[in-house]
Amino acid sequence: MADNDARQSLLSSTNDSLNLSETKALHRRRSHRRSKSRSEKNSDDQEKEPPFINLEPVLIVREFRFKYVLMLLGAYLGLGTIWFYLIDNQIDGKKTNGIVDAVYFCVVTMTTVGYGDLIPRSSLAKILACVYAFIGAALVGLILSNAADYIADKQGTLLVKALHMNDEFDTAEVLMDIETNKVKYKSLMTLALLVVLIIAGIGFLFLVEEMEFLDSVYCVCATITTLGYGDKSFSTQGGRVFAILWILTSTVCLANFFLYLAELYTERRKRALVKWVLNRNLTAGDLEAADLDHDEVVSAAEFIVYKLKEMGKICQEDIVMLTEKFKALDVDQSGTLTTEDLTLS
Repeated sequence: MADNDARQSLLSSTNDSLNLSETKALHRRRSHRRSKSRSEKNSDDQEKEPPFINLEPVLIVREFRFKYVLMLLGAYLGLGTIWFYLIDNQIDGKKTNGIVDAVYFCVVTMTTVGYGDLIPRSSLAKILACVYAFIGAALVGLILSNAADYIADKQGTLLVKALHMNDEFDTAEVLMDIETNKVKYKSLMTLALLVVLIIAGIGFLFLVEEMEFLDSVYCVCATITTLGYGDKSFSTQGGRVFAILWILTSTVCLANFFLYLAELYTERRKRALVKWVLNRNLTAGDLEAADLDHDEVVSAAEFIVYKLKEMGKICQEDIVMLTEKFKALDVDQSGTLTTEDLTLS
């Protein structure tokens, strides 16, 4: 009996020691697995960390154009300011400061707002105003819209980067997203800027020019749409300083916003056409029309060309021109281009 108790005690102590050693080994294996999984997770996180995106090279050309636009606009405003400042006595209306009024008159004229609070009286002033209005309208329509495109593109790029901040992406994917939804992003950024400009204009007229709130809204709408009725306008010196920059940006911003909306509508119609072309069933007539070499077999190249033509992305004239160019390069008339063909041509 005592021998059995001793054997049982020995076995239990042995089992306890084995259980203890197994438990320690198990803990070591678990801790090793945890540290390993933790290190693998950290390495995965480092691998998944999105690379630094530098999209500035895409906007270099437009940035140069934007700076050129600012220089040209400054030169044109400076020339107009000198003109109308020298003939200030030949312009009637509400006046505050000679230089401020001259710049303000230039901006109101070139944006076709034409409040009527400053009016050319002499023949010379009228001739200069007509010339300045024609050239200024061209500048606003062509040059300032390029500047607005640059700003909208740059802000749209920042918007895309912000939307993809927590996603896995690379530069190529971001560029593809920007190119695919470029018009949509430009419309959103222009709309946001337009709302800010409208609120700023209403607030300034209400607080500084001391207009009634409804009159402030009315004046802002008449200005950014270039109606310029003239019964409400900027009459103080500070108001005209604010109006010089505000009128330029708000009128161009509204015009570009409507332009982007039209582009967005056209783009959606094109995408709907592409979707319809890709999903519709082919007929025997389609195969016959796609068979450019009339060998009763449609190759992949012929199918792609036919579908691109049906989508409106290329026309028959483009196909003829490219075919003639290919024939000119294919010197040996083999139907393929080789380095020997290029050397001979």
